[in-house]
Amino acid sequence: MKEQYSNILVEFFERMSSWENGVVADRDISLPQMHLIEVVGNHGELRMKELSEKLGVTTGTLTVMVHRLVTKEYLIKERDPEDKRSYFVKLTRTGAAEYDNHHHLHGHLIEEIINTLGEEKAGSFFENLNTIQELM
Repeated sequence: MKEQYSNILVEFFERMSSWENGVVADRDISLPQMHLIEVVGNHGELRMKELSEKLGVTTGTLTVMVHRLVTKEYLIKERDPEDKRSYFVKLTRTGAAEYDNHHHLHGHLIEEIINTLGEEKAGSFFENLNTIQELM
C-alpha cells in the first residue's frame, strides 16, 4: 500500500509542478520567484528574515531572488526605519497585478478540484493537505 501511495504522491507533485511551470512559462519570472511573490501577496509586507523562513531558503538565496524581482519592478525593498540592519519587502503595482493573476489561476484550479470531487470530498482533501503541511 505504501508503494501505491508513494506513486500517487509523486505523480500528484509532478502534475502540480507541471501546471505551475506552465502558468509562469510565458512570464519573465521563474517559478521560485512567483512563489516569492505569492508569499508576499498572501502576507503583505514582510521582513527579509520572515520571508526566507516562509520560503524555506537561506537569506543569501533570498537576497538574490529579491534583487532580481526589484530590478524587474515586482518588489520594493526598504530599510526598516527602526532597525537599520533589517529590510522589508513588499509588492509593487506590477507585483500585485502578477500576484492577482496567479491567484486567479489558483482559483480556477480549486474550482476544477471542487467540480471533480464535489464540495464535501474537496473540503476533506484540503483539510487533509493542511494537516499534512502542519506536520512538515
